[in-house]
Amino acid sequence: MSDTNARGTAVITGGSAGLGRATVRELAGRGWDVVVLARGEDGLAATVAEIEAAGRRGLGISVDVADAKAVDAAAARVEEEFGGIDLWINNAMTGTISPFLDTTEEDFERATDVTYLGVVNGTRSALRRMVPRGRGHVIQIGSALAHRGIPLQAAYCGAKHAIHGFTDAVIAELSHDGIPVAISIVDMPALNTVQFNWVKSDFAEHPQPVPPIFQPEVGARAVADVADTPRRRTWVGLPTVGLVLGTRFAGRFMDWYLAKTAWSGQLSPDHTDPQLPANLYEPVAGDHGARGIFDDKAKSGSIQTWAIHHRRLLAGAGVAGSAVAAIGGALALRRR
Repeated sequence: MSDTNARGTAVITGGSAGLGRATVRELAGRGWDVVVLARGEDGLAATVAEIEAAGRRGLGISVDVADAKAVDAAAARVEEEFGGIDLWINNAMTGTISPFLDTTEEDFERATDVTYLGVVNGTRSALRRMVPRGRGHVIQIGSALAHRGIPLQAAYCGAKHAIHGFTDAVIAELSHDGIPVAISIVDMPALNTVQFNWVKSDFAEHPQPVPPIFQPEVGARAVADVADTPRRRTWVGLPTVGLVLGTRFAGRFMDWYLAKTAWSGQLSPDHTDPQLPANLYEPVAGDHGARGIFDDKAKSGSIQTWAIHHRRLLAGAGVAGSAVAAIGGALALRRR
């Protein structure tokens, strides 16, 4: 295996399972060396083995992203062993499936500490190293639920909303100082990940993502595309686009619709598989991969994300189409 950095060094939090695991595979396949920050040793070891099998350098560091000092120590280790950090992806999350008043203060704070403050801690550690060099890229993994909260996930929705406000503030500060470090937010649709196997839930029915559901590889490709060509905001999947625009232009209808459908939509009586232990406070032993148990419902592609991947081609086609239209118009005028 060559130690040559073809693309640079990427760090991803929560990279040992779910969307993070799929993103690690996508980045390694595109030539990135990848450092994974997560809690579970089994998942870290398996993920690093996949990175190395793809011919890239890999490193797994066991860290809880809610611990700011531990995150910064991990970043320092990455720089010492791999050189400068080129890309940092804040992906780690956790949560509960329960009504707000049934969620304990401790559970709510823990979900917020990981899902929101984990992003704050990761961004701080990345920027401390990127800003002095005047280069680098931070990607925040957001959610359609950052634009419209749904029942049973108040902590998660609140954290994802907070990530948007925090990121906008940091971008404004970097712009004020003229610092050319890119920050992006990639908002995800419902994904078929292991999160719904180990989310803390007191319901008898198995938790599920609110349909329509996409495979995590759909989101991973979008993240890697944004890493290739930074852009400020990306909405992944037509359901995300619909939720964002519906919230902007039909907010009261969305209130009614989600109250009517999103509660039952997060529970699956069809799946009787036993849940894994909750990972809210402690990692779950074993290697759990990228996908959850909803392969039968999950889509493997999206026209909208295909367009993101091919936006240069589509932009060129748009320019060419405009030129053809202009020439046609000019010829028509000459014939008059």
